[in-house]
Amino acid sequence: MASQDSEQQQQQQALEEAVLKAQEEVARQGDVVRGLKAEMKDGRVVRSTVDAAIEELKNLKVDLEEKMKAYSALTGKVSGADKEAFRASLINVLERKLFFIPAFKIYGSVAGFFDYGPPGCAVKQNVTQFWRQHFVLEENMLEVECPAVTPEPVLKASGHVERFTDFMVTDVVTGDCHRADHLLERILEDILDDPNAHGGAEAESEAREMLVRVGEMGAQDLDEALKKYNAKAPETGNDISSAFPFNLMFRTSIGPKGDVVGYLRPETAQGIFVNFKDLLYYNGSKLPFAAAQIGNSYRNEISPRSGLLRVREFTQAEIEHFCNPNDKSHPKFKYIRDLDPLLYSRALQLGTEKKPQRISLRRAVEEGIIANETLGYFIGRTYTFCTKIGLNPDRVRFRQHLQHEMAHYAEDCWDCEVETSYGWIECAGLADRSAFDLSAHAAAAKTDLNAYEQYTEPRMEEVVTIAPVKKILGKELKREGQIVADALSNMSDCDAMEMKSIHEKGESAPLKAGDTVYQIDPSWVKIEKETKKVNGKSFIPAVIEPSFGIGRMLYCMFEHCYYIREGDERRTVFKFTPIAAPIKVTIFPLLARSELIEKAEDIARELRRAGLSNSVDSTGTTIGKRYARTDEIGVPFAITVDFDTLEDGSVTIRDRDTTAQVRAPRSDLVSVMKSLAAMEMSWEELVAKYPAQDAPTSEP
Repeated sequence: MASQDSEQQQQQQALEEAVLKAQEEVARQGDVVRGLKAEMKDGRVVRSTVDAAIEELKNLKVDLEEKMKAYSALTGKVSGADKEAFRASLINVLERKLFFIPAFKIYGSVAGFFDYGPPGCAVKQNVTQFWRQHFVLEENMLEVECPAVTPEPVLKASGHVERFTDFMVTDVVTGDCHRADHLLERILEDILDDPNAHGGAEAESEAREMLVRVGEMGAQDLDEALKKYNAKAPETGNDISSAFPFNLMFRTSIGPKGDVVGYLRPETAQGIFVNFKDLLYYNGSKLPFAAAQIGNSYRNEISPRSGLLRVREFTQAEIEHFCNPNDKSHPKFKYIRDLDPLLYSRALQLGTEKKPQRISLRRAVEEGIIANETLGYFIGRTYTFCTKIGLNPDRVRFRQHLQHEMAHYAEDCWDCEVETSYGWIECAGLADRSAFDLSAHAAAAKTDLNAYEQYTEPRMEEVVTIAPVKKILGKELKREGQIVADALSNMSDCDAMEMKSIHEKGESAPLKAGDTVYQIDPSWVKIEKETKKVNGKSFIPAVIEPSFGIGRMLYCMFEHCYYIREGDERRTVFKFTPIAAPIKVTIFPLLARSELIEKAEDIARELRRAGLSNSVDSTGTTIGKRYARTDEIGVPFAITVDFDTLEDGSVTIRDRDTTAQVRAPRSDLVSVMKSLAAMEMSWEELVAKYPAQDAPTSEP
């Protein structure tokens, strides 16, 4: 009998390993497909090569499904790799323990909105406050708080009014809205679930190929695909409209007359950009400096899903680091340069292995993998932030944007991605945005957003001078002449020299001023390049932007910290770090006796005065069940007051993850708990200092 059990365990382990290996192969081939698509857009590979890679991806997915079915058949259980089962278990605990729940629940809820309950609110505040300490305080940043309601001109200048869109279709009878790509994805997934009901192997192959391309489709491609599959509205079965762009911002009106258009901000960054001039003055007109903002942003998602990962109201924490575009070094880079996070560079994405590698930030910057020290510095700081709040460093990677993914003005962009049951989720973006944002606002607001660098000694430099001929502009353009003159004066040196080269051919050159593109005649402006002695230089600063989605970070942390005690599937645990934990310590009187409860309350007051959140559980249940209750919400430490406490003042301290205990004098308790909560002392260091204590017999 024992040999049969051993053989079955070996088979189970082998199948589990096979499932995990198959998952890795599917993920790797998915990266191959993505890389080939990028090369196809550049004309370096042909369509047939991409099709062959997609076919291979399809075969690998079939192989994975077969291995998962074999595991289930052997064990009678869902595979440990079954992501949906894991997610269902996690969400059940999160909602049951009130970490977060759907908002407006008694009214049926509204998709994309969530309420944080007591433990969720505490975790969120702890993570947010640690972000502030880790970035704002440590880097001496300038923190601002700006309104959520933003006037339309600000978001026109940033491009959000014109380009912040997804494609939508509507039910032609009810008017209900659906995101076009999600509707098509559901149709394709239904075909894959039951190919025989939809035309067999040929239909399955076509659906697999199209599913990989859905995210790249424009309105016309989506329309053709939805018509091909005779798509209907999901709830009613009615016909749907053609796909059309839908702006994701919440529009509103400002003031009682309603004649001033505004939007709920889709990001917090614009509030920092429009305050740059005042922030520069506040900082003594010195660069570099960084400004930060933590606040809620709003996006009117067409079809929110995946819990906290895609919502309509969410907390962002954003940094805008302003620097000289010709000097993106960072004085503190030396402190993080030896960190080696998982980097998934363009070369690795387009190479044969398709896997991220641990590369030191020093090497990445020196070899040009990361564009500059400042961007590398913030990647390093983001990596240490992730590990300290409890994300598994082996499941955190920094993926570099492929060339076709980047905006034309961007110098370099990386996403901090975290592996979850949903796949790799972008939780933070780190981008060198050049001078685009300040240039756009300077032009739209007709405001000087330049910085000035004072040289230590005068220099001889080539200077581009731009002199609009206002007399001719006024005659030709009337009132618009001043608008064009301002736009000409605000041109970059590069744009000015490009215009000059066009004028030298005797042709007019295009110039956008406001919402209008003007054809600038050579007689309207004089552009010269000459060598002058200068004492300094004006320039529009470059911006390095780290942007964090706090809700996404939280959800990923919940997944990484969640597990079930071995041997008892009913005992769930969150292994939150002390920094993130909702409560730092619980205090248990061993029995519900008044003298023990009084001592426990005294300890709780002392810890609260020291700034340590805690709770006292004096219910009559066993100590083991009380431990289990606090493990379930991730409390890292527990203090037990027993009869020895009444005699000598000592208490037991229990560690959540090991369930080990030590006995410590009450006189040391506050300093010990503060050190543990701040992660300045490890549990191993505490065990070395104080004697071990046997766990109560009721400890599960």
